[in-house]
Amino acid sequence: MRLYRIAIACCTLALLAACGRSHVTREPAANASAGERPVRVSQPKYGATVVVQRGQNVYRIATENGLTALDLALWNDIPPPYTIHPGQRLRLYPGGQRGVATRPAARPPAKPGAPVVAKPAAPAPVVIPATSNIGWRWPADGVVVARFANGDPTRQGVDIAGKGGQPVRAAADGVVVYSGSGLVGYGELVILKHSDQWLSAYGHNRARLVNEGQLVKAGQQIAEMGRSGASRDMLHFEIRYNGKPVDPQAYLPKR
Repeated sequence: MRLYRIAIACCTLALLAACGRSHVTREPAANASAGERPVRVSQPKYGATVVVQRGQNVYRIATENGLTALDLALWNDIPPPYTIHPGQRLRLYPGGQRGVATRPAARPPAKPGAPVVAKPAAPAPVVIPATSNIGWRWPADGVVVARFANGDPTRQGVDIAGKGGQPVRAAADGVVVYSGSGLVGYGELVILKHSDQWLSAYGHNRARLVNEGQLVKAGQQIAEMGRSGASRDMLHFEIRYNGKPVDPQAYLPKR
C-alpha cells in the first residue's frame, strides 16, 4: 500500500522538510466547542461508487458521502499529492486484501438481445491477522480510559489518559505519512506507516514534533500529549491493518 495523507478542502498541504519540528499549536480551552466534537468516522456504502466530476477533490467527495478523506484515499489507493481526475471512478467502501476492488458478477440476459445487468459482488472481508510482525510498544504512559469496540464506529482505538505535555512516542519504527489537523475530531494528529499493511495514528496532541516524510524509531517522541479535539488531556491511539481499525491491545505488550 502506498503512502497516504489526508486531503484538505480548498487548500493544499504545504510540503514540510524531512527533518525539524512543526509549529507548536495552542490548545483550545477545555470548554471550547471543538473539545466536544465526536471523532468523525466513515459510514461505508458497500457496492457503491462515484464518478469524479470536474472541480471535485478527495475531501469534497468524502464529505458528501459521509466518509473521511483518509478512508476514501486508503480504499482507492490514491497516492500523494492526492490528485483525482474527472471520469475517475472511486469506491465508497473498503475492498478485499490491500484494498483491491471486487469485480461485479454479471447475470445472463433475460432474453436474446436484452442488455446484461451487472450486480456488484459482496466485497471480500479484510482478514485481520491474530499476530503482527511489527514490534509494537505502548505510545504513552497512562491509564486506558476507553477501549476498542469492534463494529462501534466511535471506538476505533484506545484513549490513554495523561498530563498535558507528556511524551507521545512512536509505537514502532516507521515513516510519518501525516502530520496535521485536517481530520475533524482528532485534533493535532500524527499518522505513521510501518509496512504496506500497518499504520498507527496518534490524536489529540498539544504539539506535533515530526514532519511528513520523516523516519522515526520505536520509542522516539513524536508529539506532546494534549486535548486538541478532546475534552481532557489524553492520547487517542489507533492501529490499522489495510485501512481497517483493529484492537490495539491485541498487539501491544501486556501491562
